[in-house]
Amino acid sequence: MHSEPRSPWRHLPNAITLLRVLLVPPVGWAILAREPRLALGLIALAGFTDGLDGFLARRFGWQSRLGGILDAAADKLLLVTCFVLLAVVGLAPWWLAALVCGRDAVIAVGALAWRLLIGPLRPEPSLVSKACTLLQILYLLGILAAEVGWPLPSMLALAWLVAALCLASGADYVWRWSRRARAALR
Repeated sequence: MHSEPRSPWRHLPNAITLLRVLLVPPVGWAILAREPRLALGLIALAGFTDGLDGFLARRFGWQSRLGGILDAAADKLLLVTCFVLLAVVGLAPWWLAALVCGRDAVIAVGALAWRLLIGPLRPEPSLVSKACTLLQILYLLGILAAEVGWPLPSMLALAWLVAALCLASGADYVWRWSRRARAALR
């Protein structure tokens, strides 16, 4: 049974998303301070909250345009920060960090162009985009798990899979939203 849309709990998914944003500085510090256990725990917590806020929003009808934007921004902020800082400390390859950042930059520039040229944007992540985010989180967890003594096999294969999904997801965004933009501008 769905709660009333005006429930006092309707902002809970957004509050959880903001918690994920607040986790970014401690995660960044833990990576730079070479505290992989702490970084691993915080990233796992961020991944859990990512699933929880989405579940609550869908389950109880608490979705909002703001929530969709905050969720996407929180994901990008956390993932870009982690990939760049793991590359800085030598735990992730720079080429993969650049690819993750490049994909997110293309999406952000496209969203800004949409907002300026067409109007308000309602984020609609595709299945390939969700898979890309999930694999990026798993990759980060795998890198940090190896640092605490729990090595996972085939991290290089996972890096290439993340790269392939970044490219596929970026291309998917450009293709889908370019078509929508052309239709909206007619």
